[in-house]
Amino acid sequence: MDSDSVKKAIIRQVLVESNTNNSRQLFERANEHCFDKCVPKPGSSMSSSETTCASLCMEKYINAWNKVNQTLLQRLQQEQGTNFST
Repeated sequence: MDSDSVKKAIIRQVLVESNTNNSRQLFERANEHCFDKCVPKPGSSMSSSETTCASLCMEKYINAWNKVNQTLLQRLQQEQGTNFST
């Protein structure tokens, strides 16, 4: 493999690891935040309003993460194109 191929492979691997770590952190934070917000008095089961609240809250977190991740990937691709064209 030439040096450009090695660089691209390393960047891809870093992106995969970063995305995996970011998604894990997202779900941990979303679970904590949404649970605290939507289930003020935990019991043996969740009410329908608690379930709906938690679902909507998680959906918002996921949508926000998707947008941030999409923007990050676009920037990285732009930088990667700039770095590898020289």
